[in-house]
Amino acid sequence: MIHNILFINILSMAIWHLTCFLLCVYLNPKHFNYKKQRYQAKAWEQNGKWYANNLKIKAWKDKLPQHIGKNGFSKARMTHISIDYLNEFIFETCRAEWNHSYNCLFVVVTLIISPLGIGLFFVFLTLIINLPFIAIQRYNRFRLIAAKEKLIRINNKNSKQKAT
Repeated sequence: MIHNILFINILSMAIWHLTCFLLCVYLNPKHFNYKKQRYQAKAWEQNGKWYANNLKIKAWKDKLPQHIGKNGFSKARMTHISIDYLNEFIFETCRAEWNHSYNCLFVVVTLIISPLGIGLFFVFLTLIINLPFIAIQRYNRFRLIAAKEKLIRINNKNSKQKAT
């Protein structure tokens, strides 16, 4: 009996996560616009400083795996920093955050289909798997947006100097 419940939860979790992943790959890119309210910094996040100060994110963020699909985006292949590169990186942080956020909704499913103890275990598992990645995406995005704005200012300054 308990094996069946565990199997159903594991299968449901796998299907849920795969569905969220496929949705984030095939959804219209406008869903991942960093200017949307859901991707904006909250006051408590202090443009990412909260993650650095309270979660010590710099110490562990690069130790977690990152998904890179076939011909996918990877920060490891960066050869130079450009506005286009930063825009692509910012877009990918939004898409990854969306994916992991919707993965977290699985907690509702597991609490409905499971006895309380098993349900709470899968709630914990779902959150421990996804929340760190959400934090990383948000932390990185705030830093990338700041870098993009700085690069735009530098480019504008250089353009004005060349024009004179």
